[in-house]
Amino acid sequence: MYTDQITLQGLLPRVQYVYHCGSTQGWSRRFLFRALKNGPHWSPCLAVFGDIGTDNPRALPRLCSDTQQGRYNAALHVGDFTYNMDQDNAHVRDKFMNLIEPVAASLPYVTCPGNHEDRYNFSNYKARFIMPGDSEGLWYRYTSFSITAPPGRETVSLAGERPPGNLWMSPLDLDDCTWYESKVRRGLLGKFYELKDLFYKYGVDLQLWAHERSYEHLWPIYNCHVFNGSREMPYTHPRVPVHIITGSAASRGCEKRLTPLTLFPRPWSVVRIKEHGYTRLHNLNDTRVHIQQVSDDQVSEQWPNHLPE
Repeated sequence: MYTDQITLQGLLPRVQYVYHCGSTQGWSRRFLFRALKNGPHWSPCLAVFGDIGTDNPRALPRLCSDTQQGRYNAALHVGDFTYNMDQDNAHVRDKFMNLIEPVAASLPYVTCPGNHEDRYNFSNYKARFIMPGDSEGLWYRYTSFSITAPPGRETVSLAGERPPGNLWMSPLDLDDCTWYESKVRRGLLGKFYELKDLFYKYGVDLQLWAHERSYEHLWPIYNCHVFNGSREMPYTHPRVPVHIITGSAASRGCEKRLTPLTLFPRPWSVVRIKEHGYTRLHNLNDTRVHIQQVSDDQVSEQWPNHLPE
């Protein structure tokens, strides 16, 4: 399998294009995509998911169908591909790319690495995906999708889990955010470094995670304390990050591989869903985001989130 890199220039906003790529060694089939709008005055809709591979990709058929129907403007893959990218001399990675092709060839496919990509210093991930910046796609910053942050704030930061050095949603793989803290760990048994103060300092509004094969969203939380904006509107001006875990797009083997949920959730846990699915994030305007968690053929949850002004 060949990996080709092409750059399309002079694209006009909202115009649909037909393209294919290749060389004298072979050409891909033709694909369709629509260029993004320019400027801040539009409302993009993003598909957000993590933990999906070639074995039991339960959410993939609906995700592909929604993409082909024009429901999304971009797809955010929040780490953990194929289980694992290096297996079978990376042929598993190639098989996964064929499966995700209806999405990745039609939308901006924004990725970040997870723990299943760390083998050989993330070499398979770095060889496959091209993200912004000069860090080989392992971490980066971009401004797009009309999501605008006030000066000194990061609106949506950290679309993923476990980049290099291992960025974790949880230091233990036990359940759904029993340990919610954001940490960095150096090495398999290395020291943990707190990140929550950094995210709080720079005003991160929304943190998107995966790794846990379930869905959960939390109250605005910092240092193990809930900081709801108000009793009536907890997500309006919350002052601290809101966490969403969306890692249930697939599971290895069968349904029982979804992450077990604890019987008694922590006070910061709002909704937990142990079903296969993925998240829709609709940016309504500069301060309002509408979020849906879809499961099979039904909408499991929908709730508005007001970003701080």
